[in-house]
Amino acid sequence: MDWSSRLEVWQELAESCGLITVQQAVQQVWRLLLLCLICRFYFRLGAASTVKHIVSALAGLLSLYLFFEENMVWVLLLGSLCYLILLLSRNSSSKGLFLSVIILIYLLIGELHLIDMVTWHKMRGSQMVVAMKAISLAFDLDRGAVGSFPSPVEYLGYVLFVGTVVFGPWISFSSYKNAVEGTKLSWLWLYSSSLSLLKSQICLLISTCIAPYLFLLFIPISGSSVTEKWLRAYETAVSFHFSNYFVGHLSEGTTMLAGAGFTEEKDSIRWDMSVVKPVNVEMPRSMVVVVTSWNIPISRWLKTYVFKNAVKLGTFPGILVTYTASALLHGLSFHLGAVLLSLGFITYVEHVLRKKLASIFSACILSRPCGSDCSHQHKKEYWVVLLNLGFSFLAVFHLTYLGSMFDAGADEEAVEEGYTAIHTIQRWSDLNWASHWVLLACWVFYRLI
Repeated sequence: MDWSSRLEVWQELAESCGLITVQQAVQQVWRLLLLCLICRFYFRLGAASTVKHIVSALAGLLSLYLFFEENMVWVLLLGSLCYLILLLSRNSSSKGLFLSVIILIYLLIGELHLIDMVTWHKMRGSQMVVAMKAISLAFDLDRGAVGSFPSPVEYLGYVLFVGTVVFGPWISFSSYKNAVEGTKLSWLWLYSSSLSLLKSQICLLISTCIAPYLFLLFIPISGSSVTEKWLRAYETAVSFHFSNYFVGHLSEGTTMLAGAGFTEEKDSIRWDMSVVKPVNVEMPRSMVVVVTSWNIPISRWLKTYVFKNAVKLGTFPGILVTYTASALLHGLSFHLGAVLLSLGFITYVEHVLRKKLASIFSACILSRPCGSDCSHQHKKEYWVVLLNLGFSFLAVFHLTYLGSMFDAGADEEAVEEGYTAIHTIQRWSDLNWASHWVLLACWVFYRLI
């Protein structure tokens, strides 16, 4: 295909895919953005805090109705059940653990018996956000991080906070309380919110209109049948990655637009809400960095409220419990469970292997970058750079393999209902289970050294 023909195809793709995608996205979210702005401006008024919590809850209810209509009742039912359990266990020191079990039971029963699979999966994100907020609040009450038991309007304002209730992310109860206090309006607030929203639209365009045609129209590469399989797998993985970045940056924008997602440093306020870091995923140092950069608030929540409690069982069991908890929060999806548990094994083996090699060679080749004061003798020698680069390519290989299943092909219903076990096994079988074999080889090598 010559350049003139390629330009014509790009122009046609921009018109048939790009413009329609942006138009549909704006139609979907403009009312949510308006509700976020209304809350932000109302929080600046000198109204009583109780009234602000009520406004936050009402705006969240309206946003849920705009996206889920009457099915929003299931999100409300979960939120109400959580507060009831908190009340009943008010004098207990194990509110967090008890509430976690109740939420897990509710999610499993809901997915299996209460409602059809398609509708449940559409609400899964909001269900997760409400569940994570309630669990974190329960554990914070146990630890004394939250001083007093929240009133019903405080609780509803928090779990239904309009900036996070639809697309996320999880924010702590203290972050919500800071938002309700109403920080001063500023150009930095507007700029940061708008930039995140712009990034979300760019990521959506890449996911929908560029990634699926990456090696067909943009980077024309061809090869053997094996190469073609891996190229298609990489396209699928990148498309899935950027759909996640779209939601992540959108949630950054809505959160900051509604007045949360800032940090205070002395007399200045920084609007620095960060949910995803695409560069750390697409050009990764390690799978450990990928996991923490994929969704920063969820990673922080899992580390604070799951891993720190489960690590008493040991590092590896703690990692398995953490990834299992993440899988259960995401619902009974075989493909997500398979990916998350595989990630648990991959990140653990990678971490211990690189830690061992760093000790043997006294080199900065750990999963995370070393600090300036590390004791390693070799820091930036060419062979250290090459080793880290090799592990980076290995991470891209794992990401391509794990992301290859997120492609429904002609069956769009598979996306809404969740990919079946057969679909997952077929995709990984087409790639000869390569990532799992490499994982086994790395573990054997680690044990040998």
